[in-house]
Order: sequence, then C-alpha cells, then structure tokens
Amino acid sequence: MTTEVKTTCPYCGVGCGVIATVDEAGAVSVKGDPEHPSNFGRLCSKGSALAETIDLDGRLLYPEVSGERSGWDEALDLVAQRFSETIAEHGPDSVAFYVSGQLLTEDYYIANKLMKGFVGSANIDTNSRLCMSSSVAGHRRAFGADTVPGTYEDIELADLVVLTGSNLAWCHPVIYQRLAAAKAARPSMRIVVIDPRRTMTCDIADLHLAIRPDGDVALFMGLFAHLATSPAIDQNYIAAHTEGFGDAFAAAAALDINDLLERTGLPAMQIRELFRLFETTEKVVTCYSQGVNQSSSGTDKVNTILNCHLATGRIGRPGMGPFSLTGQPNAMGGREVGGLANMLAAHMAIENADDRDRVQRFWNSPVIAAKPGLKAVDMFRAVADGRIKALWVMATNPVVSMPDADSVESAIAACPFVVVSDILRETDTTRHAHVLLPSLGWGEKDGTVTNSERRISRQRPFLDVPGDARADWWQLAEVGRRMGFGAAFDFHAPAAIFAEHAALSAFENNGSRDFDIGVHADISGCAFDELSPFQWPQPAGTAPGVTRFFAEGGFYHPDGKARFVAVKPPATDRTNADFPFTLNTGRIRDQWHTMTRTGKSARLSAHIAEPFAEIHPRDAIENGISSAGLVEIESPHGKAIVRALVTDRQARGGVFAPMHWNDQFAAKARIDAVVAPITDPLSGQPASKNVAVAVRPFRASHYGFAVSAIKPDKPDAAYWAVAKAAGGWRLELAFTEAVEDWTAWCRRVFAIPAEIEPLGYADRQSGDLRLAFFDGEILLAALFLAGEPVAVARNWAISQLSVVHGDLRKRFALVAGRPGGGRPDPGATVCSCFSVGVNQIAAAVRGGCHSVEEVGKETSAGTNCGSCRSEIGRIIDRCLAAAAE
Repeated sequence: MTTEVKTTCPYCGVGCGVIATVDEAGAVSVKGDPEHPSNFGRLCSKGSALAETIDLDGRLLYPEVSGERSGWDEALDLVAQRFSETIAEHGPDSVAFYVSGQLLTEDYYIANKLMKGFVGSANIDTNSRLCMSSSVAGHRRAFGADTVPGTYEDIELADLVVLTGSNLAWCHPVIYQRLAAAKAARPSMRIVVIDPRRTMTCDIADLHLAIRPDGDVALFMGLFAHLATSPAIDQNYIAAHTEGFGDAFAAAAALDINDLLERTGLPAMQIRELFRLFETTEKVVTCYSQGVNQSSSGTDKVNTILNCHLATGRIGRPGMGPFSLTGQPNAMGGREVGGLANMLAAHMAIENADDRDRVQRFWNSPVIAAKPGLKAVDMFRAVADGRIKALWVMATNPVVSMPDADSVESAIAACPFVVVSDILRETDTTRHAHVLLPSLGWGEKDGTVTNSERRISRQRPFLDVPGDARADWWQLAEVGRRMGFGAAFDFHAPAAIFAEHAALSAFENNGSRDFDIGVHADISGCAFDELSPFQWPQPAGTAPGVTRFFAEGGFYHPDGKARFVAVKPPATDRTNADFPFTLNTGRIRDQWHTMTRTGKSARLSAHIAEPFAEIHPRDAIENGISSAGLVEIESPHGKAIVRALVTDRQARGGVFAPMHWNDQFAAKARIDAVVAPITDPLSGQPASKNVAVAVRPFRASHYGFAVSAIKPDKPDAAYWAVAKAAGGWRLELAFTEAVEDWTAWCRRVFAIPAEIEPLGYADRQSGDLRLAFFDGEILLAALFLAGEPVAVARNWAISQLSVVHGDLRKRFALVAGRPGGGRPDPGATVCSCFSVGVNQIAAAVRGGCHSVEEVGKETSAGTNCGSCRSEIGRIIDRCLAAAAE
C-alpha cells in the first residue's frame, strides 16, 4: 500500500511543505507540496534530495554510556543523577543546555521549561545564536518584541527588493525562485543586492553594491539621513507611532559623504542610485540574513535598516517592510519558546519581573531563572574554565560550527560530564560525549516548526523509528521526571506539549504580546495530526489568515511606540600585516550545516565535492596561489587547508570559505576553527563574516584523486576530502612527501584484499601514477597521482564504479583517466537535481540552445529547483562569447 504524508522540509527557514510518498516496498520519494503557502510545490536541490539522506548508515540507534551500549533507563538515570548532583554541589548555573534550530518546537519547549523553570538557570542557548540573534535584538530594541512584520507575499508585491547580506539564490532558493518569478512577470520590479561578493543572487539584480565587510551600518545610516530630508519621510507615522527620531537622525547626519564612501568602499554613483530607488519607490522590502546578523555590529545593522522603514512608514503594508530571513527550519520556533539564554517562553522577557512571575505561575515551577544565561560563545568559555560542569548538547555540532572551534573542542573534551543527543554515531562533537542518546531524524519526528514568515507547520512521521531512538522532547521529559519534577513533565505525545505551549502564549495576554496562538490551547491529538499550516498570531476565537504587523503602529514597548535607534558606524577593518585578508564564511547551494544529512547524498555532493576558498585572481598571483591548488588559511585561533577557487566574483583583499566541512569529510577544513570569538555586544552573535587571516599556498609533492566502492577511513595524507558519489565515494588528496609503496597504501585505505593485484601505469619522469583494483568485472578503487592537481575526468571516473568492466579496454581507459571514443565526459556537475554537467550544457549551447529555458528543455538542467539557473546562464554566455571569437 502506498502512503502519502504531508510534512515540512528540515533545512532552511523558508519552511517548505513536502509530500513524502512511501511505496509498497518501503521506498521513499519526495516532492513539493503544491498547497503549502510557503513554497506552492517548489523545492530546492536539498529538499528534492531528502529521500537520499534517510538511510541508517552511521545512525546512532541505542544509548551509549562511556562508549558502551546501554539501556534507556541506565542512561537517563545517569544524566538525571549527574545533573542533580552538579546543581546541588555547585548551583544551577553550573549546568547548561546547548540546543538547536533543528529541534522541533515541542523539543525546544520542554528543554526551556526544564532549564529555566525547574533547574532555575537560563543557561540554555542555541545554535540560532550563530544565525539570528542580532535580528532578535534589533527587533526587540525597535519594536519591543521579536516580531517579523511581513510575509513572503510582500517580497513578490514589492516594486523594490533590497537584499543585504543574503545570498538568496543559494541559501533560501525557494524564496529566490518566488522573487525571480515575480520579476519575470513584472520586469519593472527592481532588485538591489548588497554583498561583498558577486554571488549567484546578483544575476537577477539591477544593482550590485560590493560593499566592504561591515560597511552596512554606514550605508543604511546614510540612507536614513537622506530619507529624512526627502519627500519619502512620513512625518505623520513618525509622530504617531515612534520615539527617538531626532537622536537617530543627528547620529546619521553626522556621517559625511567622504566617511560614507570610505566605510562602504562603494562608488558615489551607486550609493546615489540606491538612495534614489529607495526614496522614490513606496513598495520596498529589505531582506537581510547572515551577512547582516553575523557581525560584531549586527544589531546596529538591523536597527539602521529598521530606521529607514520606520522613517518612511513602509512597514506592515502589502509589499513593504523589513524582512529577516531565518537561517534554520525552526530558529523561529525556538525564539517563540524562549530557546535563547536571554528570553522567556512566549516572547516574554526574562528581565521583566512580571513576565517571570507569569511564566512561573503558569508552569507552577519551584523557581524561575532570574537573569539571562550565558550566550553560546560565553557558554563554551564557561565550559572551558570550569564554571559549567555538566553540558547537554542537542541536535547540533558545536565543534564544527562555533567560532574558535578548536578551543570549543578542548572545552567539551575537558568537561566533567557531557551528554549529546544526535542521530549520528560519529560527529566531531559526539566523540567527546560521556552519554550518547539516539534521537529521531526527519521522517521520524512528530511536531511543529515555524518559518521566517511566522508560519507554523507540522513535521509528520512517515518512517518507522529505528532501533531505540526516541524524540528529543521525550528524553528531556524523562530526565525532568527523574530529577523529581514528574507532574510538570508528564507528557506522552507532542500534541499535549503544543497545547501547553499555545496556552502559555495566551496566558494573561489580552493583546499585550505579539505571540499568541491561544486558539490551539485545547488542541486534541486528532486535531494536531490534521493541523494545517497557519501564521501567528491566532488568538482564541479567531480564524487563520494572513497577518502583518505595525502598519498602524501598535508596537510592544509600554507606550505602544517603536524606537528609532541612534548608532555609530563601527570600525570595519581587522586586518594587519600578519593577517592581511578578510575571511567571509557562509553556505553553499547543496550542503547544509555540518553535512550530517546532506553529506549522505551523492547528488548533493556532486556540485562542490570538497572545501574551497574563493580568492581574487590578482591576490592569487601576488601570493603564489594557483587555480585548483591548495591554500592554508590561518588566524591566531587556527588553520584550515582548502582548495583554491580563483575568481573575480571575490573582491580583492577578501576570501570566502564555506562552513560545512568537518573532520568526517576532510583532513583540516573546519573553517570556524579560524574564526575569532568576537561577538556583537548586544546579541552575542559571532562575527563570522569579518575575520583577519593569512592565506598562503600549501605546498604538496603529490596530488591525488581516487574513487572507491567503500568510504575511505581518514587516509594518512596531508590533505584529503571525501564525498559520497554514485556507486561509492570520491577522494581528493595531497601529500607532502611520496608514499614508499602506493599499492600497499591503497590496500590499507580502500580495504583491497591482498589477492587482488592492481592494473597500473607509472611515469617515472613526471611522477604520474595510476592504479586500479578490480574484483572480477567490478571496480573496487582507483587512484590517480600527479605532481600537480590531477587532471582527470572526475565524473566519468566516478561513473566507472557502477559499470561492469568485462571489456579490458574499459579498464585501460580508466587507468588513462579519460573516457574512450563514444563515451563523453559530462563534466563538473552544475544541476544537482538532474546530475547534468557543464560539458552537457555546453554541448546543448553548441547545438543551438541559447537561453536557460532552451537548455532546460534539452537537458532538464535548471527545471526543478532552479538554483543552478544563474550558473547555466553564465555557461551559455561563455560558450557564446567563445563561439564569437
């Protein structure tokens, strides 16, 4: 019997609806839900590949204590005992939870309730601190609450969309496709991209401002000062609904044009054009994401953006307003339940005595946290210096994702008691756990998530629970019961937790708080199962509907007015003679966070298979860095070794590297080990976009590429990067000195039986070496070595893992490293959804396909999620230009 289940994607904050189909044989397929108002059937490459990430390979299936399999009772008794003993001896602030935007709201709620209401500490923080906390702080300063005013529809209705600090095409692809479709339907729409790099998002931009790192505060201060003396100023809105305009304007007006040009690094003509567009266009939406938030001035950046919208009254109406693009699937849900160390549940304030009393009375808890807890960076500092003696990490991998990651690893390794709840047995963080607890993964979880536009959707299970895995909320509730708080944690299903969460949101509210979903306070299990996506607020007695905030004021400061915030432009340049480059970290199109899910998909690994750093061609020449060579990136905190991608998309003096790779997939590519633990003083968010580093070539004597039917076990090489591939694995390598016996090395790394002899080729003069190992007609592994980065048709070589090699000529073609006649090499993957390579796209162009649409009809590339359409366009342009020469 085939079943279909409507659920929600577990990746970014877009919150796409997904339909998962399980056929009679148990095979799973996924497609976008055409009825879900977030995506209307669209999915990105990651969402489209969800069915490829749900296998049990590497899963943590049973509790473990000290590395040995355990039962749940033994493991949970130990967790409750050690946390209780630590609190009794050292006080409630000696323990901490570090949680995640990957948790469901129900998990988040129980964790927050246990820590703040029963342990009595606010030492619960989340990896959302690394992505959205500056938005939270900015919203609270301006609005009096962490309120996102608008909706996704506003992005489509706007006549001007300003994207600042957001590579929308790769980080929120479905919103990008909605924007691109709106612009195609209404070409008069204007799009401005503000980003130090020329990203794929810039391909739909009418104006790209290649701003200096952290120049955003100065730019939006300048814009605010300009608007304040222009016809766009809305004096009536300012007078009726705001406070602080005069001080904010005086601070902005003090920034003269020369200082503005210097701080932003932008041409005056581009600045004037942005100012003109913003002034003369009423329907303006400003979208901002990690490039704004991940900064030591992130909160000020948010408030300078909000100042511009408040000054013009362009907020809360269709097609206008500021819009914070959430990073994770449930970062918003975490904010709703108080998952940050400086918040209480239901958008109440931990610093407010009335709110603390209200939450404590609702929970009937023995205590309530009386002050903010430690934010993420400070939390791990406290682990390092011994103030925190028991730590529970849930659904996140801080050894990879935290700044100064090597110090974070050392802190966790030295902590007296560490609990980790995860779905994988081996991550960079789980290796330091005293207790490992197996959690549910996507397809097994049951609960809710909230997306960037305040829309709450269900994640529903459609897979059997593997082994002894259990929901995170269940683990937390069990520990709460075992610590003596039984009645408060007597939950047996997520519906009951959601109902309590909804009831708290309505408790003594009366419209005084923005977050209110009281209509669901008495929800039953059946109604919870059938719950359709809805946008908050939805107080008791109301029907679902589209909601916007603040068009007519109604802010959440005591006087009901918004606050303009006066700011000063920060120092932006952290470089010096020893560390002359500015490192910018971020995401790529087809990977997610630390690759614990997406790393399982060969399709997603095909586009970019190893860690890299983008560097400008002139910087590369001046520093002796060759295209496709290796580079070492170093700061005072750590080092990383990655592949050099030389491109003029990167501005001079800067270098971009993605944050995904870790010790499970590469030798030394944890880029956050290089990032300094500098944070925004208000939000506590790390400055991951402006890091002073040195960049130098990494010298190797031999470079290698290999394919293998099995996953190599961390080979002994100075550099390696492994990625899932069709039929097996691919491996990039570099050595600082030759291996004495390459055949023996292959046998060890690829587990080749002693009786299998290699087919090989060696050139003593050049040092080139090729070895291939066949078990009958099946390729087990092949290694290609050279003195320079190996030039081999990689996708073709990978395909040989799935080919029967009965013909000896096929084996020799593999050793030669290139396909024979009649077997074209598809080239590097461009479209992950349909595995279409650059050579296939180029062939379509030569065959007469001169537009992205025509290439899509010929090859299917770009016709699913659309994330690769910009790249396809660039390939078409290059091919046509080459043909015209």
